[in-house]
Amino acid sequence: MKKILVPVDFSNYSEYALEIAAQIAREKDAEIVVLHMMGLTDTSLKIEESRKVFEAIYHLKLTETRFREFLDKEYLKGLKVTDTVQNYKIFSELDQVAEELGVDLIVMGSHGSSGLKEVFVGSNTEKVVRTSRVPVLVVKHRNPNFKMEKVVFACDFNLDLIAPFKKALDFFNSFGSEVQLLFVNLPEKFMSTQEMEAQANKFMNEAEIYDVELFQNIVHYNDYTLEDGIYSFSNSYNADVIALPTHGRRGLAHFFSLNVGEAIVNHTDLPIITFKM
Repeated sequence: MKKILVPVDFSNYSEYALEIAAQIAREKDAEIVVLHMMGLTDTSLKIEESRKVFEAIYHLKLTETRFREFLDKEYLKGLKVTDTVQNYKIFSELDQVAEELGVDLIVMGSHGSSGLKEVFVGSNTEKVVRTSRVPVLVVKHRNPNFKMEKVVFACDFNLDLIAPFKKALDFFNSFGSEVQLLFVNLPEKFMSTQEMEAQANKFMNEAEIYDVELFQNIVHYNDYTLEDGIYSFSNSYNADVIALPTHGRRGLAHFFSLNVGEAIVNHTDLPIITFKM
C-alpha cells in the first residue's frame, strides 16, 4: 500500500477518518493525500467578472488556512501528508481522483449515526462506495487504537461476489488479518445447512480458493434481516472491521432490507470497508 486518500470537509467525522488513515499509513509506510472538494460552480471558475474571480480566490485562501489548522495533529508527525484542493462537486468523481493519484485505499468519515442504512443508503458515502474501484473504509467514530486483526466478511456466496471476495482476501492478507466468512440465513430465503455448505463449496471452487480452514470456519447465522445478522454476529465475534461487497450500479441499497422503518436490534460502531464488484 502506497497511498491513502482522505476526503475531508474539516468536520469531526473527517478527523476520525484522518486519524485512522494515519495509523494505517504508519504501519504500511504509506503517503496520505488529504482532499477537499470546493464544489464551486464552473461559472465561478471560468467567468472573468471580478466578483466571481474574488469568490474563487476567497475560497482557496480560506481552505489553505483551514488545512494548516486541520493537519496540525500529533498523530501525523513523521508521515508524508499531501493536501490538495480540487473543484469536484459530486462525490462519485473521487474515483477519478483515486485513479489519477494511484490510490490504494479511501478512508472517509460518515455522518450516519446508526445502522448500515443510515451510514450508506442515499448518502455521499454511498456515491463513493458505488463508484470506487479501490476499497473504501468508512468510519463513524474516533478510534485511536484502530486495527484490522479480526474481520467479518458478509457473503451469500453468489458467484458475482468472487471478484470482490478475492480483492478482500488479498487486502486483508497484507495486514495479517483473520477473515471470518459470514452467511446470514434469512426467513424469506431460508436454506438448510446442507444447501448453504454446497453453495459455499461451489463458490470457493469457482474462486479457486482452497483454504480448508477458511471454508470449515464459515459461520451460518440465522436472523430476521441481513443487517441485524451482520451486526449481531460481528459484535459477538468482537470484530474490528466489517467487510461488504458492493454493486457498482445499485450501490448498497439492494444489500439491505427494504423496510426503511425497521428497527435495528444491534448497533455497532465498527468501521466498514467495501469492495466493488
